[in-house]
Amino acid sequence: MEFGFNVPNSGSQANPGDIATIAQRGEALGFSLLAIPDHIVFPRSIDSRYPYSADGSFTFAKNFEGDFLEPLALMAHLAAITDKARILTSVMVVPYRDPILTAKLVSTMDVLSNGRIILGCGAGWMEEEFVAVNAPPFKERGKVTDEYIAAFKELWSAENPIFKGDYTEFRDIFFAPKPVQNPHPPIWIGGESGPAIRRTARIGDAWFPIGCNPRHPLDTVAKFSAGLDKLKQESEKVGRDPSSIDLSFWAVWSSLGEPTKTESGERMILTGSASDIASDINALGDLGVRHVLFNFLGAEVAESVGNMEAFASDIMPLVR
Repeated sequence: MEFGFNVPNSGSQANPGDIATIAQRGEALGFSLLAIPDHIVFPRSIDSRYPYSADGSFTFAKNFEGDFLEPLALMAHLAAITDKARILTSVMVVPYRDPILTAKLVSTMDVLSNGRIILGCGAGWMEEEFVAVNAPPFKERGKVTDEYIAAFKELWSAENPIFKGDYTEFRDIFFAPKPVQNPHPPIWIGGESGPAIRRTARIGDAWFPIGCNPRHPLDTVAKFSAGLDKLKQESEKVGRDPSSIDLSFWAVWSSLGEPTKTESGERMILTGSASDIASDINALGDLGVRHVLFNFLGAEVAESVGNMEAFASDIMPLVR
C-alpha cells in the first residue's frame, strides 16, 4: 500500500520553510504521494453548491484571505526539494487552463522530476471561479474535461500531434520533450458521482474518490465496495477490463483516536484506533486499492509533522 498526504498550498503553512519541512519529513517517514488541491483565484462570494457539505454551503475558514499557491507551480517546487515521492494534483480542475500549455507544463515537470508526476483530474464545482478565470462554460465542464484530457494524451504520445475538438485544436506542431512516463503520466479521475465513475471507466488510469461526499458517501468499506461495483459495471459497458483501473482513496481527514460516526451510526472508515484504521486499510487493499491519502495538517507545522509521525509509527507497521 502506498500512502500520501496533502501539502499546504493555503494558510499559514503555505510558505517555503514549512512546505519543505512537511514534504521532506513525510518522504523520510515512507510517504510516497504528495497531493496539491487546485484553486487559481477564489471568489469573495459563492453561490455554487459545495459537494462535500450536507447542505451544499461553503463556509470560509477563519481568517481566510483567498491565498492559494498555484498547484502546478508548487508541483515543480516539490519536485526540486524531494527525491522519491510522486507528486499529484488532488485534483486539478481541467477546464481552468489552456490544454496545450497544461500538457507542456506537466510534460516538463515529468522530465525534471524523473517521472514522478500524477495528474489528478476533475471537472470542478465552483461556477464563480470558472467565470473569474475565463474558462469554458460551467455547464459544459464535463465535455471540456474529456476533450482536454484527450488532447493531453495526443500531445504526450503522438510524434506529430493532431487534434480538432469543440474547445481546442492543433496540428503541424512539434511537442517535445515528451513525458518520461510511458505512455504518459497517470490520469487519476477524482469524484464519486455517476459522471465521474463513467469518466474513470472511459479514460482514467485510476479512480480517485473522496470518502465524504454526502450525496455519494464512501465512508465505510461496504459503501466503497458498492461504489467499486458501479465502476466495474461502467467499465464492462465500454469494453474495458476493470482490473486495468488503478484504485486510490482520498480520506480528507486524519482521525487517530476517537472514531467518527457516520449518519447511520457506523464507524467512519479510517477513523478510530490504530488497529481500526489499519484494518480498514487492509480491507481496502483486499478490494484492490493501492493508494490511500490523508490530511495531516494541523494548526502549525509541528502538529502537522506530529500527525504524520504518529501514523508512520502506530499504523504503518500494522498494514499488510
